[in-house]
Amino acid sequence: MPISSHITSVPVSVDEDKCIAHKGCTVCVDVCPLDVLAIDFVKGKAYMQFDECWYCMPCEKDCPTGAIHVDIPYLLR
Repeated sequence: MPISSHITSVPVSVDEDKCIAHKGCTVCVDVCPLDVLAIDFVKGKAYMQFDECWYCMPCEKDCPTGAIHVDIPYLLR
């Protein structure tokens, strides 16, 4: 049986160049109702810890630097 060789993407992506979690920002983590986002304290950046997104978008809308992007599947748009 063949194994899939493509990498699946997570619904929430973080532009690490824009993320200011290293300065103490936790807005995306605080507004997520499912607690799927977390801060990587080694890198000082936010990331998607669990792939359980409801595509509700407060993380993207409330991010002060625009570092968060929610990729809504085509069938849900």
